[in-house]
Amino acid sequence: MQHQEFEPPEALRDTIKCFWHNRRDSEASASAFEVQPDGYAEIIFHFGGNCSISNNGVLQPLPSPFMMGLLNQPAIFYMENRLEIIGIRCFPWTVFDLLGLPSDKEGVRIFEHPVTQLQPGLSKLMLAGRIDEALAQVKAYFLDARSRVAIDSMLFKAGVALNEAKGRMPVSQVAEAAHTTVRTLERNFKQSSGHTVKDVSGLMRFEQVRNQLWLYPESNLAGLAHELGYTDQSHLSREFKRYSGSTPAAFARKAKKGKQVLNSNFVAFIQA
Repeated sequence: MQHQEFEPPEALRDTIKCFWHNRRDSEASASAFEVQPDGYAEIIFHFGGNCSISNNGVLQPLPSPFMMGLLNQPAIFYMENRLEIIGIRCFPWTVFDLLGLPSDKEGVRIFEHPVTQLQPGLSKLMLAGRIDEALAQVKAYFLDARSRVAIDSMLFKAGVALNEAKGRMPVSQVAEAAHTTVRTLERNFKQSSGHTVKDVSGLMRFEQVRNQLWLYPESNLAGLAHELGYTDQSHLSREFKRYSGSTPAAFARKAKKGKQVLNSNFVAFIQA
């Protein structure tokens, strides 16, 4: 698997965390990989092998592009042979405004939007190995889209506060940083993202625990709980299992077996 991330242009940094390219090859005709929850929404273009998601045990083919919103549990994807992806990692409180779509809480969303018109041209570039040109086209599209929308300054300030605190700030302090009331913040935040501030904060903290255990499986859980603002180690463990389906200790044991592939059908996306 090859994975690269690219900083967005300055004009997009209030809406997009990064652009990324991923390529994975499979010797089998079909293989599965698991994506863990995190604090971002992703717009996913894919090329090459077919991409599907397991929905109650039934494979659902996914068009390109599709959106992966905030997940509340791991999602199992299936690919055939070689799959390449261009992803746009967005802040969940800006992605729907950027696309001009109504917000919702769907984990994986198939949507109709003019951005889908990029697919044929991107496919030709990816087939020719011209990844830089494909990324440039995607960036140009979103620069144009960003120039056409006004991002709510209150949500922008709230997002800055959330990111700087990495999800460890109480909602009341996020509202204070955004110069608004808790009630107004929660209403506008949910309208824009489909989720509450608490939802996003919880995912941000989970992501940090997950990444820490991936990189340092021997990490002290009590120390992590204190550092990341959990009530105690039990609180951390409950939240971790809620999002990942496994305990922190079980995840750490798997991480020791390999930083890239944990077992034959589990691949973790770890983000900085």
